[in-house]
Amino acid sequence: MTKRTVNEMDLSGKRVFMRVDYNVPMAEQDGSMVINDSTRIEATLPTLEFLMEKGAKIILAAHLGRPKGKNEPSMSLRPVASKLADMVGRPVAFIDDCLGEKVEKTIEILQPGDILLLENVRFYAEEEANDDEFSRKLANLADCYINDAFGAAHRAHASTAGIAKYIAEKGGQCGAGLLMQKELQFLGTELAEPESPFVVILGGAKVSDKIKVIDQLLEKADTILIGGAMAYTFKLSQGLKVGKSLVEPDKTDLATKALKKAEEKGVQFLIPTDNIIAIPVITEKLNKKGKPIMEFQSPRTNSEENIPDDAEGVDIGPDTVARYKKIISEAKTILCNGPMGIFEDPRFSNGTFEVAKAVVEATQKHGAKSIIGGGDSVKALNQSGLGDQVTFMSTGGGASLEFLEGKDLPGIMALDEI
Repeated sequence: MTKRTVNEMDLSGKRVFMRVDYNVPMAEQDGSMVINDSTRIEATLPTLEFLMEKGAKIILAAHLGRPKGKNEPSMSLRPVASKLADMVGRPVAFIDDCLGEKVEKTIEILQPGDILLLENVRFYAEEEANDDEFSRKLANLADCYINDAFGAAHRAHASTAGIAKYIAEKGGQCGAGLLMQKELQFLGTELAEPESPFVVILGGAKVSDKIKVIDQLLEKADTILIGGAMAYTFKLSQGLKVGKSLVEPDKTDLATKALKKAEEKGVQFLIPTDNIIAIPVITEKLNKKGKPIMEFQSPRTNSEENIPDDAEGVDIGPDTVARYKKIISEAKTILCNGPMGIFEDPRFSNGTFEVAKAVVEATQKHGAKSIIGGGDSVKALNQSGLGDQVTFMSTGGGASLEFLEGKDLPGIMALDEI
């Protein structure tokens, strides 16, 4: 299944509706919303530059946060328009809506190479409902459709899937942007027949989030390295004690099945042999959701198989780090998805950052192909300043996982086949 890309589209002078993933992290500063990380904006620049060179009239649509169909000022894309203008070195028009007369009149006066960013499409409940009439109205704004928002491609929403139907109905082309094309290449083509040794590094909180990915990758991987809280569900499945660690007691059967399949397939499947543990203490402080904040006290290395009853596993230990690094150093293909511990806390970041350094070293010194599967893995690499030293970093979190599971993503299926 080969999808049309911008390279096969007639774009000169055309109104091009381009769906992007500008769901960037923001924080309030001096009364204004400020962007903390512009990685997702930067990732769309090659496609935007291509469209500008072709003389397209560019209409950008994106979502930010979860406004649930309401106009939430804190989730406006206005700050993104300013940031994007700085990055492309030219003005970016912004309209505080994504439909209506004001939008239509602004599009009418766009010149070839101009960029217009529409307001958060999720301010309309019809967006997430993939409403037909809403999709048709979006399609009426443009002649062609480009999806460059891999991070939202697993959602069957109006601006990711529904619009393509109506663009096609009036004879318009629907294709993938350059970023989407790279995502399909690295997460699809490159991992279809990976060069061996193929090492998969999986972290994060839940086995249930990754079990389908594990099942798929057990068909191809030589080694799977497990970290993060999901490791404790695997430990529990082996009859070990995990203390107060984050765990899914009802998913131990899934963990057992994965371990059994790994044995049958001859895949080396490793879980941590030592951990950094700490005592979780509930404080009187509340987070943004109004829930008590947990603080970790008395962090230490635990080299025993069992975790003490009063302690929680928060990172992989030094012996596990050393063992994982050695395996990574011998890899030819690496897929990494999920952190090894609570890396946001500097005390528990060593495992995540040491594994990241090992991936970079294997890439830079030994020529390994390294693919980072989005989400917290990308965040950790960027925090450590290593993001530009791996082969590819996916912009999709949930989308990456679903794609790796082998699912058909609505935002990709809606594009033209060639």
